[in-house]
Amino acid sequence: MKKVVIIEDNESLLISFKEIVNSSDNFNVIGAFLNCEDALEFCKHKNPDIILIDIKLPGINGVEGVKRFYYQNPKAKSVVISVYEDSDYIFEALSAGAIGYLTKNIKPEELINALEQVKNGGSPMSGNIARKVISYFQIPKREELTDRENEVVKLLAKGKSYATIAEELNLSVNTIKTHTRNIYEKLHISKKEELIEKFNRM
Repeated sequence: MKKVVIIEDNESLLISFKEIVNSSDNFNVIGAFLNCEDALEFCKHKNPDIILIDIKLPGINGVEGVKRFYYQNPKAKSVVISVYEDSDYIFEALSAGAIGYLTKNIKPEELINALEQVKNGGSPMSGNIARKVISYFQIPKREELTDRENEVVKLLAKGKSYATIAEELNLSVNTIKTHTRNIYEKLHISKKEELIEKFNRM
Protein backbone atom coordinates (compact mmCIF):
# COMPACT_ATOMS: atom_id res chain seq x y z
CA MET A 1 0.00 0.00 0.00
CA LYS A 2 1.39 3.40 -1.01
CA LYS A 3 1.77 6.04 1.71
CA VAL A 4 0.31 9.46 0.89
CA VAL A 5 0.78 12.88 2.49
CA ILE A 6 -1.68 15.68 1.68
CA ILE A 7 -1.07 19.41 2.11
CA GLU A 8 -4.12 21.65 1.63
CA ASP A 9 -4.96 24.81 3.57
CA ASN A 10 -8.73 24.45 3.08
CA GLU A 11 -9.62 22.13 5.95
CA SER A 12 -12.85 20.81 4.42
CA LEU A 13 -11.03 19.98 1.18
CA LEU A 14 -8.20 18.39 3.13
CA ILE A 15 -10.68 16.11 4.89
CA SER A 16 -12.43 15.33 1.60
CA PHE A 17 -9.18 14.42 -0.20
CA LYS A 18 -8.13 12.27 2.76
CA GLU A 19 -11.41 10.34 2.69
CA ILE A 20 -11.18 9.80 -1.07
CA VAL A 21 -7.61 8.52 -0.92
CA ASN A 22 -8.34 6.25 2.03
CA SER A 23 -11.33 4.78 0.20
CA SER A 24 -8.89 3.01 -2.10
CA ASP A 25 -7.30 -0.34 -1.27
CA ASN A 26 -3.95 0.76 -2.67
CA PHE A 27 -3.34 4.06 -0.85
CA ASN A 28 -3.23 5.22 2.75
CA VAL A 29 -2.97 8.80 4.01
CA ILE A 30 -0.28 8.86 6.69
CA GLY A 31 -0.40 12.63 7.15
CA ALA A 32 -2.74 15.51 6.30
CA PHE A 33 -1.53 19.07 6.85
CA LEU A 34 -2.69 22.67 6.42
CA ASN A 35 0.83 23.95 5.65
CA CYS A 36 4.18 22.82 4.26
CA GLU A 37 6.16 23.51 7.40
CA ASP A 38 4.37 20.86 9.48
CA ALA A 39 4.40 18.40 6.58
CA LEU A 40 8.14 18.81 6.02
CA GLU A 41 8.83 18.21 9.70
CA PHE A 42 6.60 15.13 9.66
CA CYS A 43 8.24 13.72 6.54
CA LYS A 44 11.70 13.92 8.11
CA HIS A 45 10.75 10.83 10.07
CA LYS A 46 8.46 9.19 7.51
CA ASN A 47 8.92 8.00 3.95
CA PRO A 48 5.83 8.94 1.94
CA ASP A 49 5.49 7.57 -1.56
CA ILE A 50 3.24 10.34 -2.88
CA ILE A 51 2.74 13.95 -1.80
CA LEU A 52 -0.42 15.79 -2.87
CA ILE A 53 0.24 19.50 -2.48
CA ASP A 54 -1.64 22.74 -3.08
CA ILE A 55 0.07 25.73 -4.74
CA LYS A 56 -1.22 28.64 -2.64
CA LEU A 57 -0.34 27.88 0.97
CA PRO A 58 0.41 30.02 4.02
CA GLY A 59 4.15 30.31 4.64
CA ILE A 60 6.06 28.05 2.27
CA ASN A 61 4.09 27.88 -0.99
CA GLY A 62 3.52 24.76 -3.03
CA VAL A 63 6.27 25.34 -5.59
CA GLU A 64 8.89 25.88 -2.89
CA GLY A 65 7.40 22.95 -0.99
CA VAL A 66 7.86 20.65 -3.99
CA LYS A 67 11.55 21.64 -4.13
CA ARG A 68 12.06 20.99 -0.43
CA PHE A 69 10.25 17.67 -0.45
CA TYR A 70 12.36 16.57 -3.41
CA TYR A 71 15.55 17.47 -1.56
CA GLN A 72 14.34 15.86 1.68
CA ASN A 73 12.59 12.78 0.25
CA PRO A 74 13.88 12.31 -3.32
CA LYS A 75 11.96 9.05 -3.79
CA ALA A 76 8.60 10.66 -2.95
CA LYS A 77 6.53 11.79 -5.94
CA SER A 78 4.92 15.24 -5.63
CA VAL A 79 1.64 15.95 -7.41
CA VAL A 80 0.16 19.44 -7.36
CA ILE A 81 -3.59 19.77 -6.86
CA SER A 82 -4.71 23.37 -7.33
CA VAL A 83 -7.46 25.73 -8.49
CA TYR A 84 -4.85 27.64 -10.48
CA GLU A 85 -4.50 26.76 -14.16
CA ASP A 86 -2.11 29.55 -15.19
CA SER A 87 0.79 28.43 -17.37
CA ASP A 88 3.28 30.06 -15.00
CA TYR A 89 2.10 28.01 -12.02
CA ILE A 90 2.05 24.81 -14.06
CA PHE A 91 5.60 25.15 -15.38
CA GLU A 92 7.02 26.46 -12.11
CA ALA A 93 5.63 23.41 -10.32
CA LEU A 94 6.85 20.95 -12.96
CA SER A 95 10.27 22.62 -13.07
CA ALA A 96 10.46 22.37 -9.28
CA GLY A 97 10.06 18.60 -9.50
CA ALA A 98 6.32 17.88 -9.46
CA ILE A 99 5.45 14.88 -11.63
CA GLY A 100 1.78 15.76 -12.05
CA TYR A 101 -0.68 18.66 -11.90
CA LEU A 102 -4.37 18.23 -11.08
CA THR A 103 -7.22 20.70 -10.67
CA LYS A 104 -9.35 20.71 -7.53
CA ASN A 105 -12.59 20.05 -9.39
CA ILE A 106 -11.29 16.54 -10.01
CA LYS A 107 -13.78 13.72 -9.41
CA PRO A 108 -13.02 11.15 -6.69
CA GLU A 109 -12.47 8.33 -9.17
CA GLU A 110 -10.18 10.60 -11.23
CA LEU A 111 -8.07 11.35 -8.16
CA ILE A 112 -7.66 7.66 -7.40
CA ASN A 113 -6.83 7.02 -11.06
CA ALA A 114 -4.19 9.78 -10.91
CA LEU A 115 -2.60 8.14 -7.87
CA GLU A 116 -2.61 4.81 -9.71
CA GLN A 117 -0.77 6.51 -12.58
CA VAL A 118 1.86 7.77 -10.15
CA LYS A 119 2.20 4.29 -8.64
CA ASN A 120 2.79 2.89 -12.12
CA GLY A 121 5.38 5.50 -13.03
CA GLY A 122 3.09 7.95 -14.87
CA SER A 123 2.62 11.70 -14.68
CA PRO A 124 -1.07 12.50 -14.18
CA MET A 125 -2.50 15.79 -15.40
CA SER A 126 -6.02 17.12 -15.66
CA GLY A 127 -7.15 17.42 -19.29
CA ASN A 128 -6.94 21.20 -19.54
CA ILE A 129 -3.52 21.20 -17.88
CA ALA A 130 -2.21 18.58 -20.30
CA ARG A 131 -3.47 20.66 -23.24
CA LYS A 132 -1.52 23.69 -21.99
CA VAL A 133 1.64 21.64 -21.63
CA ILE A 134 1.24 20.21 -25.13
CA SER A 135 0.46 23.66 -26.55
CA TYR A 136 3.66 25.02 -25.02
CA PHE A 137 5.78 22.55 -26.98
CA GLN A 138 3.82 23.07 -30.18
CA ILE A 139 4.50 26.79 -30.50
CA PRO A 140 5.61 27.42 -34.10
CA LYS A 141 8.94 29.09 -34.63
CA ARG A 142 8.89 32.64 -35.81
CA GLU A 143 10.44 31.50 -39.09
CA GLU A 144 7.12 29.83 -39.98
CA LEU A 145 5.60 33.29 -40.43
CA THR A 146 6.30 35.35 -43.53
CA ASP A 147 8.41 38.50 -43.24
CA ARG A 148 5.27 40.64 -43.45
CA GLU A 149 3.47 38.51 -40.85
CA ASN A 150 6.45 38.89 -38.54
CA GLU A 151 6.21 42.66 -38.91
CA VAL A 152 2.49 42.57 -38.12
CA VAL A 153 2.84 40.20 -35.16
CA LYS A 154 5.47 42.40 -33.52
CA LEU A 155 3.15 45.40 -33.72
CA LEU A 156 0.11 43.40 -32.57
CA ALA A 157 2.11 42.14 -29.59
CA LYS A 158 2.75 45.76 -28.63
CA GLY A 159 -1.02 46.30 -28.45
CA LYS A 160 -1.29 48.47 -31.56
CA SER A 161 -4.59 48.71 -33.42
CA TYR A 162 -5.20 47.50 -36.98
CA ALA A 163 -5.45 51.12 -38.15
CA THR A 164 -2.14 52.10 -36.54
CA ILE A 165 -0.37 49.04 -37.97
CA ALA A 166 -1.85 49.71 -41.41
CA GLU A 167 -0.53 53.26 -41.29
CA GLU A 168 2.94 52.23 -40.11
CA LEU A 169 3.29 49.55 -42.80
CA ASN A 170 1.56 51.58 -45.50
CA LEU A 171 -1.10 48.88 -46.00
CA SER A 172 -4.89 48.82 -45.87
CA VAL A 173 -6.72 47.83 -42.67
CA ASN A 174 -8.28 44.88 -44.51
CA THR A 175 -4.83 43.62 -45.46
CA ILE A 176 -3.74 43.80 -41.83
CA LYS A 177 -6.84 41.84 -40.81
CA THR A 178 -6.01 39.18 -43.39
CA HIS A 179 -2.44 38.92 -42.10
CA THR A 180 -3.79 38.69 -38.55
CA ARG A 181 -6.13 35.82 -39.45
CA ASN A 182 -3.21 33.97 -41.04
CA ILE A 183 -1.03 34.61 -37.99
CA TYR A 184 -3.71 33.34 -35.60
CA GLU A 185 -4.15 30.21 -37.71
CA LYS A 186 -0.43 29.47 -37.85
CA LEU A 187 0.05 30.08 -34.12
CA HIS A 188 -3.12 28.18 -33.18
CA ILE A 189 -4.59 31.05 -31.19
CA SER A 190 -7.84 33.02 -31.18
CA LYS A 191 -7.15 36.26 -29.31
CA LYS A 192 -4.50 38.92 -28.87
CA GLU A 193 -3.68 37.93 -25.26
CA GLU A 194 -2.59 34.51 -26.47
CA LEU A 195 -0.52 36.09 -29.25
CA ILE A 196 1.33 38.27 -26.73
CA GLU A 197 2.02 35.27 -24.49
CA LYS A 198 3.30 33.13 -27.38
CA PHE A 199 5.29 36.00 -28.90
CA ASN A 200 7.16 36.45 -25.61
CA ARG A 201 8.19 32.77 -25.70
CA MET A 202 9.16 32.61 -29.39
